[in-house]
Amino acid sequence: MGTLWEQVLANWFLLTMFTMFVGIIFFAFRPSAKEQYEQLRSLPLRDDDVLHVDESGEK
Repeated sequence: MGTLWEQVLANWFLLTMFTMFVGIIFFAFRPSAKEQYEQLRSLPLRDDDVLHVDESGEK
């Protein structure tokens, strides 16, 4: 068992970390972010960066 000061700091640290965790979860799942996540979800499937071959056959 630590001193009273160590116990108070440990409890505050635990409370702070839990509050941050809950805040991050709420931030990630907020309804207003749905459109942004939909755009990011399809990013790997886009053909924007396909190499184009010009008429001479070079890339």
